[in-house]
Amino acid sequence: MPVSQTFKKRERERSRRERQVEKAKKKAERKQEAKSSDNSAPAGLNPAELFDENGEPRELDFHDF
Repeated sequence: MPVSQTFKKRERERSRRERQVEKAKKKAERKQEAKSSDNSAPAGLNPAELFDENGEPRELDFHDF
């Protein structure tokens, strides 16, 4: 028995929406993982840059902005 064009279109649309939902879930998971890894330790920040030669916390100056 042949399948109607309307049915095929509805099925394609339904599967497209399901793929969109899956992509949105994956994107949200990646964003959450990136957020959690950012909070743990900054990648490009050297701990030695946070303190001066006397071991005191370094102040922000004009060039930090």
